[in-house]
Amino acid sequence: MAQRLFWKRVFSPSVKSLINPSPSFSTFYSRSISTCALQALKSPSSQLNAQCNLRQISTSSPCRVTFNVQDADDFQDRVVGSETPVIVDFHAQWCGPCKILAPRLEKMVAKQQGKVFMAKVDIDDHTDLAIEYEVSAVPTVLAMKNGDVVDRFVGLKDEDQLEAFLKKLIGPQL
Repeated sequence: MAQRLFWKRVFSPSVKSLINPSPSFSTFYSRSISTCALQALKSPSSQLNAQCNLRQISTSSPCRVTFNVQDADDFQDRVVGSETPVIVDFHAQWCGPCKILAPRLEKMVAKQQGKVFMAKVDIDDHTDLAIEYEVSAVPTVLAMKNGDVVDRFVGLKDEDQLEAFLKKLIGPQL
């Protein structure tokens, strides 16, 4: 009961704050929510759905370009079945060079703004995938396009080498 009351107070601003929102209010609530709430105060409930799109609040997370592979089926769906090129980082928790390479790769992939995705595969959790893709040392990074391995490297690389690796995969528009 106390939790429900707490959430009701948090998400139910007063009428005064809806009409004249304070700076702290407007940073927490978007302008569309304030507009929607004002329409709700002025309009009969039958007209509310017609005037105000109640789907303004999104609870889903944005599509991430870097993801952890959960199992072989997930790998098949999100990597092999991807229309977008995918960088596959085979790593291990105990691997020091893997911990250095991963942030570099993530940074380079994030710069591409969705032109390439990055899948992270822990070889201790997914030995079947490591065997299938002939991973004999970590870190091993594969470049996959249309389900096929088009390039690979083993070991630590600097940012210039990673940029050249990505250019071969997605083209020179880096």
